[in-house]
Amino acid sequence: MKNRTLIAVEQQIAAMGCEVYEIGLFKPHTSDSDPREPEMLPRTWDRATLIKSVPWLRYQNSQGRNIYIRPKGEHHLSMVDDLTADAIKRMNAEGYSPSLVVETSPGNFQAWLNHGRILPPRLSTLAARALAERFGGDKGAADWRHFGRLAGFTNRKAKYRSPDGSFPFVRVLPSCPKSPYAAAADLLSNVAGIYRSDRTPVRSASKPRRDRQILTIDAFRSEQTYNGDGNRIDLAYSVYALAHGVSEIAVAEAINSRDLSKKGPLNRQRDYISRTIAKAMDHIDRSGGR
Repeated sequence: MKNRTLIAVEQQIAAMGCEVYEIGLFKPHTSDSDPREPEMLPRTWDRATLIKSVPWLRYQNSQGRNIYIRPKGEHHLSMVDDLTADAIKRMNAEGYSPSLVVETSPGNFQAWLNHGRILPPRLSTLAARALAERFGGDKGAADWRHFGRLAGFTNRKAKYRSPDGSFPFVRVLPSCPKSPYAAAADLLSNVAGIYRSDRTPVRSASKPRRDRQILTIDAFRSEQTYNGDGNRIDLAYSVYALAHGVSEIAVAEAINSRDLSKKGPLNRQRDYISRTIAKAMDHIDRSGGR
């Protein structure tokens, strides 16, 4: 007989409708006096591997890790965080019915909406921001790569700990099928103009150069010039890769391949990656696209 964690995980990934997922196992400070840095343990799994790994994830959750999920690579979804029950009702009433609603703590919800097509990172972020603004979600969590909670596990935030030491379970709520929400075309049309004006053109970087092999970030990490300085390496690689036509998503994944837990919680890690890519693009643009 399946346990409720496995059932919840199966329901969530079926509703999200992706083939491969990134799982984040985040262990925060246990107290203000805890000297240890917050720690993120990343995994990238297809559906089958994720299902097989549920017992291991349950163990990690019992040891204090929060379990998060997001699609791997570019995708067709937007996650809106920190929503009220009234906001979810309004979504359904206004043509923005989520494919998935997750109750992350009592009375607090995350909604995943299906746009019906895969969106490039910037357009995906703009769509998420528009949804968060319209329905009162957390605009700081509105971007194309933000993690949401994986249902079936406990929310280990200290403020939700009960007097008996237990934590609330993250639950999947009954929601719509994984078809696109009715207002998808209208929303994407509205943000498309912002997307076009917001794009930073990178001259002579529209496609990878074919005259030589593109270096990986590991080549920069092994270069003695940077003396192991991760920030300098990330920026130098970003400038090089973007100028050679490597996509922003690939650059972001390369930066994220090292342990960024010292940057702080997930939102700070995300902000660091975004800032690094923005600096690199600005450098390329100012140097004439070289």
